Amino acid sequence: MAGDSDPYIFSTDTLPSDLRFLPPLANGLLGWRVYNNIMHMGGVYNGEGGRCHRADVPCPLAVKVETEEAARHSYSLDTHTGIFSHTLSSASVTVSQSLYSHRYHSNLMVMEILMVRQVTSEEAVTVNLVSSFTPQSKDIVFESGPDYKGARHIQGQTTTAEFPGGSCPAVHLIWTLIPSTLTLLPEQSEARWGFILVLANSLESAEASFDEGLNLMATGNLRLSHEKAWKELWLQSKVEVTGSDSLSKALIGCMFYLLSAFPSIHDTSSSFGGVSPGGLSNGGDGQDYWGHVFWDQDIWMYPAIALFYPKLARAVLEYRVRTVDGAKDNAQRQGYKGLKFPWESAVSGREVCPEDIYGQQEIHINGDVTLAFQHYLYLTEDVSMFSEGQGSQVIWGVADYWVSRVTWSPEDQQYHLLGVMPPDEYYYNVNNSVYTNTVAKFSLQFAVELADLLKHPAPKEWQAVAEHIKIPFDQESQYHPEYDGYIKGHPVKQADTVMLGYPLGLPMSVEIRRNDLEAYEPVTDPQGPAMTWSMFAIGWLELGEAEKAQHLLEKCFKNIQGPFQVWSESSDGSGAVNFLTGMGGFLQAVVFGYTGIRVQKDCLAFSPLLPKDISELCIRGVNYLGSQMDWLLRKDEVCIIVREHAVGAGNTKPYDLQVVLKASGTRIPLTPGKPVTFPREPGCICKLASSSSCWPL
Repeated sequence: MAGDSDPYIFSTDTLPSDLRFLPPLANGLLGWRVYNNIMHMGGVYNGEGGRCHRADVPCPLAVKVETEEAARHSYSLDTHTGIFSHTLSSASVTVSQSLYSHRYHSNLMVMEILMVRQVTSEEAVTVNLVSSFTPQSKDIVFESGPDYKGARHIQGQTTTAEFPGGSCPAVHLIWTLIPSTLTLLPEQSEARWGFILVLANSLESAEASFDEGLNLMATGNLRLSHEKAWKELWLQSKVEVTGSDSLSKALIGCMFYLLSAFPSIHDTSSSFGGVSPGGLSNGGDGQDYWGHVFWDQDIWMYPAIALFYPKLARAVLEYRVRTVDGAKDNAQRQGYKGLKFPWESAVSGREVCPEDIYGQQEIHINGDVTLAFQHYLYLTEDVSMFSEGQGSQVIWGVADYWVSRVTWSPEDQQYHLLGVMPPDEYYYNVNNSVYTNTVAKFSLQFAVELADLLKHPAPKEWQAVAEHIKIPFDQESQYHPEYDGYIKGHPVKQADTVMLGYPLGLPMSVEIRRNDLEAYEPVTDPQGPAMTWSMFAIGWLELGEAEKAQHLLEKCFKNIQGPFQVWSESSDGSGAVNFLTGMGGFLQAVVFGYTGIRVQKDCLAFSPLLPKDISELCIRGVNYLGSQMDWLLRKDEVCIIVREHAVGAGNTKPYDLQVVLKASGTRIPLTPGKPVTFPREPGCICKLASSSSCWPL
């Protein structure tokens, strides 16, 4: 299929003038922006506390190909395969440079060059390889190691640990030497060359990965194994629309870049370092948020990934479990019990935000983390994540924090959370942020529910605080003020109170939901971060106003920069680049907004609605209770098919499922391999009554 007709191939004849919008190539461990002489490795940071940032690692693949004679240039990113290509076509030769971060062997990055003679000639053809690589870093003191099987080797450690007494990660870089020229000999009609680099934390691992790379090259399987891994991911899930080419391309870009930030679904290393707002290709400076992990991961990026890929969802949760000791330290430093997850996280879980106020006050992060765990349990019933996987420590530790953090008010007989910063960071040191208090309430309720499930005694304070925590509400205006004392009409940085409806799911009337949207939409900063309008769009879709939602979603297109669908944090191109937070929000607006899918304790609720310019929405690979489902939404009907060879999460086995339609009460069993079509109306997917359940154990 030609590049101009395949929405999965992003092609251009000219590179973006702003090189920040060149495509990032990442695989959950290594991240790199093409042609850049800097790359990053997950979990490798330099600097203590607020000075902690992703360590810059020099990239030997920072190479541009040039021909002696005039050539036509074309560039493409094939998101089917995660391969970036630069093709130079001249009268005598076509040269193709391919670059990729290996999707299966995550320590490997690859450059391949193919030269094909265009005319019969007895002359040699030479191309230049222009490198900007230097084997130095501002963060790592490198020294040369002995060559390994003809490849260069440098090794070093970061200069400063994340916290006093912490370790400085070691880095080993082995790469095949890249010459300054390549020549197609007179007797050759074509020739190809392969170059690999390996980045690892130990010499043993680096050498083993390099050996694997050499073996794959020798057997012709290097690119094939990479393409196979991407194919497997896309076979599991896709989100495709009919009716809007720009929306279709944007969704593909969002899925591709988000998946690139996650480990392989076959990864068993337990070394995943979380997802930062700009992904692994960024993080060396403040504009990229230093490569730290925020609520962006758990609230904005995680939900759509969790709906399709339970193994990747679990990797996010396991990252948070590995930071429990740091979270305990944060809580103690604040004078509270339990766990306080950092506003900005690196490896240890200790707070690494450069400015203290965010770590001290933006405590909603705790509830954001537990919501991800809660949705995982409801989607998979994988109880092992909470028992052997120690997820219960997270949930119960956060509950203990809330209980110690609240203040009882004798006046209104409610618990208050004082001195906080809401998600809307224009305000700080406020009392009773409605988002923070709601997310605290729900995480306490989930702690009680999980304790019951695991037969663990729950302190009575968890339920008491959950029942009596204040949720600010203005009776006169029938809306939720952002915090105590918020003046209606005052400016708001980003989505905050509107998130009570989604993703939090606070029960409220249609009137109140509408009042919240109408109160905050006109006062939200138009230059605010990209994910904001997605939440408003979901709110209007809930109210049946698809065109209003579409208008807001279209605002996001201003954040998509250049031919490679790379997002910027702000619509003017400023802020974080490869802004995965915005992409995650955009994906949620389609996957949860158009379908109305809501993850609930006993079912997957839905309420589909498409805007008029979208004729079909196809969502493949929704993963629920061990079954994979493909959904096709049209204007007036919905078709669902359960795949025959479902792959469960953890130790779960697929349950027998059914569709239950809300208005009529119609029940339609879902038989694997057999499509079911029904009129477009609200309903849910749930277990057939005969199915057993993990509730309770």
